[in-house]
Amino acid sequence: MSIEIPARDGDGYLEDMGGWTPEIGKAMAEADDIEISDEQWDQIIKAREYFEEQGTVPAIRKFAKYVGIDQKILFKQWMTGPMKPITKYGGLPKPTGCV
Repeated sequence: MSIEIPARDGDGYLEDMGGWTPEIGKAMAEADDIEISDEQWDQIIKAREYFEEQGTVPAIRKFAKYVGIDQKILFKQWMTGPMKPITKYGGLPKPTGCV
């Protein structure tokens, strides 16, 4: 059974945040040939929790503190600026500033 991914913008973010589900987030990563570990998926869920509490996508420093993981570890786990894939596959808005 394949999941139909809602419309995404040119950077791969959902055009409508309300269309996100965990299954859609996982299907988006799969469509982008990205393998997400359980630990990374937990980070995605934590970013969604932060967004619900604060109404904004956190900068990497705030997010690292929020999840209790050193920033260097986050960068190593994601092999890129971690907030971009975390927010993309979490159905959140694009991050601004330090990602």
